[in-house]
Amino acid sequence: MENIDIQKYKENPKTEFYVVEYDRLQSEIDESLEMATDEEMKVLAEEEIKKLRKQQQDIITQMDGILESEIEEEKFPNEIILEVRAGAGGDEASLFAFQLAEMYSRFSEKKGWIVNKLDESMTTAGGYKEASFEIKGRGVYKTLRYETGIHRVQRIPATEKQGRIHTSTATVAVLPVRKKFTFEINPADLDMELSRSGGAGGQNVNKVETAVRLIHKPTGMSVRSTAERSQQKNREKALSILSMKIEEMLKEKEDAKYASERKDQVGTGNRSEKIRTYNYPQNRITDHRVKESWHKIDAAMLGDIDDIVEAVDKYNEGLE
Repeated sequence: MENIDIQKYKENPKTEFYVVEYDRLQSEIDESLEMATDEEMKVLAEEEIKKLRKQQQDIITQMDGILESEIEEEKFPNEIILEVRAGAGGDEASLFAFQLAEMYSRFSEKKGWIVNKLDESMTTAGGYKEASFEIKGRGVYKTLRYETGIHRVQRIPATEKQGRIHTSTATVAVLPVRKKFTFEINPADLDMELSRSGGAGGQNVNKVETAVRLIHKPTGMSVRSTAERSQQKNREKALSILSMKIEEMLKEKEDAKYASERKDQVGTGNRSEKIRTYNYPQNRITDHRVKESWHKIDAAMLGDIDDIVEAVDKYNEGLE
């Protein structure tokens, strides 16, 4: 039990309780060491010390496991913000964005994850201009991290009278919610706009300005939160998401320096990259990164995309 850095366990709230037990065992070991100086008690004392040190080692193993799981969770958090935005294609693009959001929500529900809508902006056609969702669950970021990018749909819109196939796009962004931010926002760099949270929710929703939109002036990036009941909680939520998005943007810029090394591989995770096409006339979904296709659009829209996300993940793991 030499050279154990017990301090790192004391500083972690998840392991500090175990340190108390570790120290208690150490006190018993110290007492047994004193007993071992007595020849008559030496054998018994040494047996007791051996048992106590085994218990200490078990505690160290438990604490190491906790710290390792925290490192893993920091790399692959169990919470994400998923954003969808309509791209090129007008109303058809907004309807496709809505369908993608529904697809990911249904997939998440099948996984047992919790989905919470943070904000939405609807079109008159019933689609999404943009929407953001908070999704929590074990393995959520590790599973969905390669869904970021441009999704393209090819189909005949309901309003198309001549039967022509239209091409529209929607953008998906998957942002990991990490516990530690390296980027801190200066309050002086923020503008805040208040508005009423639209939709169902009682009189409070319609009369009180609880929705918060924060604008980061240096980057022009903005976040709106309407999910919480109070203005303060929506501000806190928006600030957290804004910090995360700016940090992710800085990371993307850093990654872009090395993007050429993986240009024709699985992709960089950049939201400007076309990753998948949903061809309705041929009932075909094609992922352009792994160059594979699946004939199951209806099932996919109902959340059956396990094989698709697994294929992308497996392909990417082979490149790392």
